[in-house]
Amino acid sequence: MATAGLTAGLLALAGLALWSSISAQTTTAHVRELNETSERWSRVLEHINIADNALRDLQLKRTEQTIEPLRNSIGAARGELEWLRVNGDVSDVAVATRLLPLYDTTTDTLRKVLAGEDPAQADQAGFAHSSLRRQISSTIGAKRLDTTDYLRAADEKNSSLRFAQIVAFVLDAFLVGLFGMVLLGHRRKILRQAAKNEHEAHHDALTGLANRTLLARRMEQAVTKAHKKHEPLALLIVDLDRFKEVNDSLGHHVGDLLLRQVANRLSWAVRDTDLVARLGGDEFAVLLPGVGSADNARMVADKILTALAMPVTLEGLELEIAGSVGVALCPTDSLDGHELLRHADIAMYAAKRDKSGVAVYDARLHERGASQLTAVTELRHAIDRGELFLHYQPKALADTGAVCGVEALARWQHPTRGLVRPDEFIPVAEENGLIEPLTRYVIDAALRQCRVWSDAGWEVPVSVNVGAACLLHTEFPGDVADLIKRHGLPARLLTLEITESAIISDPDRAVEVLRGLTELGVRLSIDDFGTGYSSISYLRSMRVHEMKLDRSFVTHMCTDAGDSAIVHALVALARNFGLQAVAEGVEDQDTWTALAEAGCDVVQGYFLSEPLPAEEVVAWLGDRAAAHA
Repeated sequence: MATAGLTAGLLALAGLALWSSISAQTTTAHVRELNETSERWSRVLEHINIADNALRDLQLKRTEQTIEPLRNSIGAARGELEWLRVNGDVSDVAVATRLLPLYDTTTDTLRKVLAGEDPAQADQAGFAHSSLRRQISSTIGAKRLDTTDYLRAADEKNSSLRFAQIVAFVLDAFLVGLFGMVLLGHRRKILRQAAKNEHEAHHDALTGLANRTLLARRMEQAVTKAHKKHEPLALLIVDLDRFKEVNDSLGHHVGDLLLRQVANRLSWAVRDTDLVARLGGDEFAVLLPGVGSADNARMVADKILTALAMPVTLEGLELEIAGSVGVALCPTDSLDGHELLRHADIAMYAAKRDKSGVAVYDARLHERGASQLTAVTELRHAIDRGELFLHYQPKALADTGAVCGVEALARWQHPTRGLVRPDEFIPVAEENGLIEPLTRYVIDAALRQCRVWSDAGWEVPVSVNVGAACLLHTEFPGDVADLIKRHGLPARLLTLEITESAIISDPDRAVEVLRGLTELGVRLSIDDFGTGYSSISYLRSMRVHEMKLDRSFVTHMCTDAGDSAIVHALVALARNFGLQAVAEGVEDQDTWTALAEAGCDVVQGYFLSEPLPAEEVVAWLGDRAAAHA
């Protein structure tokens, strides 16, 4: 609006100026015309006066000196009258047209007087001059009045134009001021937006902390300063433990509230000169310039962990959180900011893996981290390429010794490292999001082999361990149903073994997933029972079919009274809940006998058989059946 108003005002002012200029030009031209016609009439009057004066001189004395002026003045005004008759305005044309005949008559009379033909006509010529003089003088006076009236009217018009110009100028000045205010307002708005954009570009939207970009910039400056002034700095990477469980169980809104609380606690735990940044998700970084030593950096890390350990109350819920901190030092570990960040990250993962809380980087951690990254990539390729295979460990009824199924155990035949043990690659799968595809791979392979045995006349139920992450996805029962349908087997031949920790991480969702599996007809087993926290409370709400006693209690039950008491109590608990008790880790006949006497239903272990390749299971089953008979 200010721009439009200023434009209109400037156009109006320019139009008024142009109008004034045109008006002034028109007035000047008209006045020039009036002046020229007045000048013409004045010259006519002058010529008549000269002729009249010469006539009087001739009347007084007729000499050559008096004759010559009269001769020169005769007809001198006719040209001016003729111009006025042709070029003058209406009044000029009318007067000139009326006076020309009289002037011509007077001219003829003067010629006769000059020729001396009739001296008496001189008086007649004088009378004609008087008449001409009066009319011309009257015309000149009228012209002057017209000029005066015209100039007065032009002056009034110009006064109006000047007033309009003053008004337009004042209005334009106001609009210029308004336009300037608008421009200044927009400039301030643009500067505020630029500052906001600058802040948003370098700060995390959720927590208000510095982001990765600002951290990289500050770290580059701090590394340069540390190198020049020999002032060591430390970079800490802080990662929350079990944050995903908070997000999955309580929702992302509560997770966001928790991240804000963590950001505040990190800011409180460090100095004003330190920089706290959020790298993404639940991972934070703390830049400590001038930290002095690794011990000082570890003290700050411990202070951060102490701050994080304080309970957090969010929307009426009290949560306990913990974290892992990795520490890297400059220039000890690196003089490059990006490399320092990578080293701190490696140290953080080492702290998380070892559950030590804080870890300071050294080269051995780097090598271990690199090997773990390589193992993750190789395991993913192994799953995709089918490099994994299964061994099967038989299970038998404790009272009769009859084989009642097998447990599928994954093995990895690495192209260069040879056979990789499960305790080496299973944790890698669990920590790096590969446990779900690995579980589906094992279930598929086990059911395929079960189909082969069934076609050969052996109905062998198979048990498969299920990764904890699978119980957090409600689509898992559908995936299992698809695999059972694909291989054309009854669901009762498949037993899925789940751990207590998998249930505890998100009980509601785990119960929902387990309910879906039970509705398929799949058998469920709680693996490693007794090593968790609160499985007994879930036995009432879940339709579990068997309870698997952990080998740590079974192996020494014949020599350790405590383990024996635990085994008897767990077997009794299973019977009270109507569950089948399965004992793993049976290594000798005495243990088997003790389990059978305690009422255990199924035994499994090296005393019965070690895990066998699939092609050896049928032969083993035949031999076992013959021996049992």
